[in-house]
Formats: sequence, structure tokens, C-alpha cells
Amino acid sequence: MAKSHPHPQNSRRNFFVKAGAIAIGAVTMLVPAVSGLLVLLNPLRRKAATTGAVRVASLKALPETGEPRKFPVLATKVDAWTRTPNVPVGAVYLWRISDKEVRAFNVVCPHAGCFVDFQAAKNHYHCPCHDSTFALDGKVLDPKSPSPRALDELTAEIRNGDEIWVNFQNYRAGVKEQVRV
Repeated sequence: MAKSHPHPQNSRRNFFVKAGAIAIGAVTMLVPAVSGLLVLLNPLRRKAATTGAVRVASLKALPETGEPRKFPVLATKVDAWTRTPNVPVGAVYLWRISDKEVRAFNVVCPHAGCFVDFQAAKNHYHCPCHDSTFALDGKVLDPKSPSPRALDELTAEIRNGDEIWVNFQNYRAGVKEQVRV
């Protein structure tokens, strides 16, 4: 009996059939795996949404005498997979100019990031950290003040007759220019 040797063409054909089956199987498994991974990681790839204007208070909450009042700023925080409404993100002083105009100032001092207080008896803002004072319009009162700039004014508008909306933004402390953080 003679030994039969496999024909070289059959072994090549089997190799290509097996290689093709492996390639098709890999692609078939790779497409759903990559799709699933993209869906899983989608929140991490999303850019943080800017909140824009936030409703802070009603015009009725501000005294008609023109004295500024401090209000918390509550916004919706988005963290990858979690969306949390009404989270405190800062605070503002609202100053009623008229029934149609309101000015808003961030409560953070531009010098070292401390919270300023409004002193009604002296009619100005005061930073307890470095004893700097700011006028009602936010400007630095003392030229020797260590504060590099005036209080950060924010865009405020009255909507629906008496709702005060503010474009809240924090800025870097200790620098002359307003740098968003």
C-alpha cells in the first residue's frame, strides 16, 4: 500500500477557508463590541453643557431702596452619567436699579477668592480677608487695595415681568483680567 500525501492545493484551500471564517467571525464580534463600548463611554466624551442664564430670584425679593441682596445660584450639574438639579454653584449680589434694570455681581472677591459682604451702614461691599472695599457699582474704592480688579459683574435680565435671570460665571482670583474658570 502506498501512502497517500495530501494534495498541496487542498491544504491551501483549507487554509483560506479557515482564515476567511476567522476574519468574518472577528468582524462580526468586533462591530457590536465597539458599538457597546462607544455607548458606554459616551457620557465621558460629551462636553459639559454651559448652563446659560439661571433664574435667581424675583424682583419682589429686592428692596426698592436699592440695597443689594445676596442670593444663592442654583443650577443643574451634569457629571458624566449623573444629572443633579438645584445644586448650589455660587452666589450673587443683586442690585435693583429700577423696575426694569438689575445689576448682578459675583460674591467672590477678585483678590483672593473670599466672599465679600455688603455693609449697609457704609453702603459698600467689604472683603474681610484683606479689608478691601468696593462701591455699589463694584469698583474698587481704595486705590491701595490689593484687589486687581473690580467685582465681577454678571449679565442680569428681568424676564416675565419679575423673574431675575443671571448668566452666572466664576472667574480666576488674583489676576487683573477676567479669566473664566
